[in-house]
Amino acid sequence: MPAYAIAQLNDVQHGPEIADYLLRIDATLAPFQGRFLVHGVEPEILEPGWAGHLVVIAFPDIAAARAWYGSAAYQAILPLRLRNSRSTAFLVQGVKKGYRAKERGESLMA
Repeated sequence: MPAYAIAQLNDVQHGPEIADYLLRIDATLAPFQGRFLVHGVEPEILEPGWAGHLVVIAFPDIAAARAWYGSAAYQAILPLRLRNSRSTAFLVQGVKKGYRAKERGESLMA
C-alpha cells in the first residue's frame, strides 16, 4: 500500500538555507521512489484549525517512507528546514486500491 510523508509548514524563512534544502531534497527521494504530490501550497481551508503550507510526498510503501526520512541524505538536510520554519511532519500509510469507507463503517458496527 502506498504511504505518504506529510508536512505542515509555517513561518518559512526564505533564504539560502531553504534554497539549499530545496535544491537537495529531490536527490534524497529518488532512492526510495518518493515523489511530490503537493509541494508548498496554501490549501483552500474549508474548516477551521489549519494554517500554513502543505507538502505531500508519495512512496510505494511505509517502509520506503521510513527509510527515506531516516536516511543519511535526508537527515543531512533536515536541519536546514527545521532552522528556517515551524513545521509538523508525519508519515501515514495509505489504503489499499479499491478501499471504501464502508469497510471501516461495517467494522465499527460489528
